[in-house]
Amino acid sequence: MNTGARPAPVVVLGLAGAGFLALPVVALLVRVPWSDALDVLGAPASRQALGLSLATSLAAAGLSVTFGVPLAWLLAGGDGRVAAFGRAVVLLPIVLPPVVGGVALLAALGRRGVAGSWLAQAGVVLPFSAAGVVAAQVFVAMPFLVVTVEAALRSTDARSSDAAASLGAGGWRTFRQVTLPSVAPALLAGVALAWARALGEFGATITFAGNLQGRTQTLPLAVYLGTQTDPGAALVLSALLVAVSLVVLVVLRSRWVVAFRPTVPARGPRTG
Repeated sequence: MNTGARPAPVVVLGLAGAGFLALPVVALLVRVPWSDALDVLGAPASRQALGLSLATSLAAAGLSVTFGVPLAWLLAGGDGRVAAFGRAVVLLPIVLPPVVGGVALLAALGRRGVAGSWLAQAGVVLPFSAAGVVAAQVFVAMPFLVVTVEAALRSTDARSSDAAASLGAGGWRTFRQVTLPSVAPALLAGVALAWARALGEFGATITFAGNLQGRTQTLPLAVYLGTQTDPGAALVLSALLVAVSLVVLVVLRSRWVVAFRPTVPARGPRTG
């Protein structure tokens, strides 16, 4: 891209946009009562919320990999209306309002839901439970992994897979030993995005699983409660989530992920 002089209005508007995005985060960090941070983080409610958030988000990331990678593989190898419909289904949780996602989960997996009634008869009740938290997190997080991995699969060179197949490797062996290693950076990025999205999930979780301390209250829900009862604690917990977000950004910018980004061939000197 040309890095020459840019029009002043473009510069002003761009800087204003950057300031608008950065100011809330900077203000949050400035307002955090750092002297009380250890006490807040050591409080039983905070430790429970942190432990539950880590456990459920890691479980959600694992489930997203288990089901999302095969789904990405299917979508990457498909064309036509069926694949287009599948991609639309995957993207839908991303664009849905999180609260609507929670209502949809209740309609599907609630005690009287389409599938939830059958689960309830089998003794499996997801709403207002830690398992319900994981279900809500998977619903909103897995699409990020699927989109990232599918894009990588569609951009890989099919000749490697064809060569493995010509040497007698079966479909599963080719996928495990050739395809997956070739998209490992994208898979890492997808896992990081899915985990971060699961860790920060709020709307679908509070709608589907509630805000029960020690059972379903994750860090974002604890922040929400803190804004009503203890603003200082809410600021401290928010700063913790900001730190986690920064770590995810570092992972996404690491050499393993950057190495995946397609390079643009350098243009030679123009002639004529």
